[in-house]
Amino acid sequence: MKVGLRFVRALFAAVVVLCVAQPALAQQNRGHVYLLRGLANVFSLGMDDLAKKLNARGIPATVHEYGQWASLADAAAAESRATGNSPIIIVGHSLGADAAVEMAERLTALGTPPKLVVTFDPVGVTQVGASAGYFVNYYQSNNGYGKRLTAGPGFRGNIVNRNLNAIGGIDHFNIEKSPRLHDEVITQVRSITTPRPKPKPKPVDPSVTPAAPATAPGTQAAAKPGAPG
Repeated sequence: MKVGLRFVRALFAAVVVLCVAQPALAQQNRGHVYLLRGLANVFSLGMDDLAKKLNARGIPATVHEYGQWASLADAAAAESRATGNSPIIIVGHSLGADAAVEMAERLTALGTPPKLVVTFDPVGVTQVGASAGYFVNYYQSNNGYGKRLTAGPGFRGNIVNRNLNAIGGIDHFNIEKSPRLHDEVITQVRSITTPRPKPKPKPVDPSVTPAAPATAPGTQAAAKPGAPG
């Protein structure tokens, strides 16, 4: 009777541990997207819209004022380590795009580089220094604000510049609000934050007979019991 009671208690404890671990594992898989607004914290409301779309898909996303990038980097590094090195993603617009580059450099220095950095029309910081990660820069060279990103000393990642001059209806003040670009960013984020299923083992063909293990050179296989010596 006592043995059965101990078994029930142990089983109950295991179930509790498993239930508690599930949210942590989910957070580890999903990571965190940090979105940075631009000037005066009011001209980049497309960041808020994008954050809502990400959260609706189960991807944790928060919006911040661009001047918070240094403290955000420290917090993001700590959170990533606490959740098994979960991915860090940064998205910024205008001055928020500049801050995204600086945040990426700081995170790399802290040993937790971002997986993805998306910039919408950076205006001042145009060179990515000692950072790792995949950078996608959406910009316009003809709107008086947007700039290309270039690799600087110590850069160990990849940069993709997307010049949107040919797309009508987009300018510096609404580029981060484009539903089309939001869809692209969400696809990129999901490719990082959605865990890939493990490949299933190949089925064993019962008609195939396993090959006998080869003997090493210079050795002799042991004789089977009853076989001639």
